[in-house]
Amino acid sequence: MKPEARTPAPIDARDRRHAEPVLVYPTKTLPSHDSAMLDRARAALTKVSETTVAPRDARTVRINAGQFFRILSVEGAQVGDLNLWNAHDLSERFYSGKTRALHGTHLGLGDRMWSTFPNLRPMATITWDTLDWYGWDADGGGVHDVIGTRCDPYTNGLLGHDPYHHCCHSNLTRSLAAATGMPLNEAEPLVHDVLNVFMCTGFSLDTHQYFMKASPVRPGDYLEFFAEIDLLVGLSTCPGGDCGTKHSSDTAACHPLVIEVFDPAPGALQGWKQPEPAPYDGRHST
Repeated sequence: MKPEARTPAPIDARDRRHAEPVLVYPTKTLPSHDSAMLDRARAALTKVSETTVAPRDARTVRINAGQFFRILSVEGAQVGDLNLWNAHDLSERFYSGKTRALHGTHLGLGDRMWSTFPNLRPMATITWDTLDWYGWDADGGGVHDVIGTRCDPYTNGLLGHDPYHHCCHSNLTRSLAAATGMPLNEAEPLVHDVLNVFMCTGFSLDTHQYFMKASPVRPGDYLEFFAEIDLLVGLSTCPGGDCGTKHSSDTAACHPLVIEVFDPAPGALQGWKQPEPAPYDGRHST
């Protein structure tokens, strides 16, 4: 939030403010995905597993490349914080900042979740979103953001609140440790900024501060992904519930979420192959 200006505006202030915006990363040349193939494949899916994530907790599950998975609302309005890791190399994980720069502040159908350097490749592609009708509301809010991070005990303490151990950061840390067998202090640095699934957020029109409002998600809604590589998928049910009032506390009504995993029909992905890491040679020299 910028403070009140103390410097007098120059005589050409109006002209300076009216420079034309230029998109930093035009996406027309991004590696594309075969949306028609994915549409055909998702038309005949077989569910192979279902994992319930309890309120104010997290679970980490393995998803194989070529499978589809859904985050499903089952009981009440609930937000989820999503992490992705390469199942074979946890140092390759979801890069929310670059995903935001490429696709925008909120993700939707056809957008992809990109991985960290030096790989920078799609880890998952969004193939269906039952909340795509929401669009942008009058406050500038939308769903499924990559602008927030994840609620955590460190910021909670910085703001003067009592210690709270069921923030999404802590939930994801415990879950990753349990899934991999590593100690908490090794798992924690691998937890990263999230896709806030079902969360309704934006920037306030006056101060441009990050806001949240009650999620429009209802039981039966889901966000569906196609796994581009073998993944570990970590999902935390946020202690803020629908995030309409506050988070990082036990006061909000919270509900479980479900991770469903599906196999496509044999041959449905004919011609598809896993994306290769970015082609940059890594020399970082002139």
